[in-house]
Amino acid sequence: MPELALQRRLAAQIKKVGENNVKFNPEYLDEIAEALTRKDVKKLIKDGKIIIEERKGISNGRLKERKEKKRKRGERRKEGSRKGKAGARRGKKEQWISKIRKIRKYLKWLRDNNIIDKKAYRLAYKRAKGNAFKSLNDVKTFLNQLGYKVE
Repeated sequence: MPELALQRRLAAQIKKVGENNVKFNPEYLDEIAEALTRKDVKKLIKDGKIIIEERKGISNGRLKERKEKKRKRGERRKEGSRKGKAGARRGKKEQWISKIRKIRKYLKWLRDNNIIDKKAYRLAYKRAKGNAFKSLNDVKTFLNQLGYKVE
């Protein structure tokens, strides 16, 4: 059997794979042995006499699935893993938007269901806009003080 180290090395360099991924068709060994230049080797690869095996990758499918499950369970998000203050993790603007939307939605619901009248609605709405309420519970306390039965 002819020595084919040169052809193997050239084919590996041309196709940018390892030498172990280069296979020779046993029917054309003599023809392969005669190929001494890169041009000859390229032609043999094109003709299918030198076979280059496809690169084998490593699937990340199982890893991705595991990471997704951990993310959904909230792992690595608890107190001991947190770096930075709460304001760095959730900005002041986001907190404000969340709070004001909740309050406005609740006030509209109260008004539409005739639990409070338009004057009380407008008063509470303006105070909410001025950041007078810390939370939705604070709004309920305010409305109870005005004499409306809000639970």
